[in-house]
Order: sequence, then structure tokens, then C-alpha cells
Amino acid sequence: MESNYNSHVKRIILGLVIFAAVGLIGKKFMTPDSFGMYGHYRADAIQEEADRDIRHKTNMPCLPCHTYEAGLHLNGLHKTISCEFCHGPMADHVTNGIKTGELPVKKGEEIRVLCLRCHNKAIHARPEDVIKTVIMPDHLRDQNVKETHTCNQCHHVHAPYDYINQAKQALGVKEAS
Repeated sequence: MESNYNSHVKRIILGLVIFAAVGLIGKKFMTPDSFGMYGHYRADAIQEEADRDIRHKTNMPCLPCHTYEAGLHLNGLHKTISCEFCHGPMADHVTNGIKTGELPVKKGEEIRVLCLRCHNKAIHARPEDVIKTVIMPDHLRDQNVKETHTCNQCHHVHAPYDYINQAKQALGVKEAS
């Protein structure tokens, strides 16, 4: 009489063999042909990325249509910031030179949130002389304005010191040396 003492071990080994066989067969049928051609990745992914539509562009396509903003932007402190940083991807606005949609224009509290992405005191990624930071609401109190004011009530969003300098000039305020 034969013992069934090792039958559970045989079942486990058989299960592992079947599992490995199914895995190898699945790998054979599911691995793309271009996998491993240039290393441990799918070579077709390179061409697929190259064929994707471009969503982001430079500021240059914006300037011809938005001449007023362009004049302020190019001469202001924000000249190095992409229009897309505030307004969204160019592809959502213009396709093949034709206007296809509206980009969002921030209003109210959205403006403060947007400005504080860079101008918040908590951001230590840049030296003080490169990016002026403010602590809200201390900045508003220091300027003797309501804490509900938004940045664009005193600053032009495309040229931050434009309104400030105009007000100083109108009031005859001289800069301290």
C-alpha cells in the first residue's frame, strides 16, 4: 500500500509549475514586439511620444493677438514667466493658428491663490533678490488695506509695479535713496 503522505507537496509543486507555465505563456503573448530592442523598455514608446500633439508652447504665439498684455509683460518683472503658468495650455486656446477655446482668466480670490504660488514667504527655492515674497495677510495690513483685497487691486498682474509706480507718480512720492 502506497502512502499519500507526500501528496500535498506534489499538489503544491504541480500548482507552481502550472502557475509558471501560464505566466510564461502570458508573457510571450502580452509582451510587445519592440520590448527590449534598445534596452529594458518598449522602443515604440519613443515614436508614440514624438507623435503626441504639443500642448504647451512659449509666450511667442500669445504676443501677436494680445498686444496690450504683451507690452506690459515683456517690460515687467514677470517677463520670464510663461503665459501658460497662469492661463493654462496653449492647446486649449489655439489649434493650428485658429482660436478654438477660451483660457481661464483668474478673478477674485483665485488671483491671490495664483500670486501666492510664487510670492508666498513659505517658498524658499529662490534667493530674496530674485523673487519678492510677502507674508499674507501681514502685507495687506502693512499697506493699510483690507485683508479681503486681492493682489490685482494694487498690482497689475502682467506688470506688478505698474499701478504702484503710477500712483506714486500721481502723488509725487519720491523713492528713498
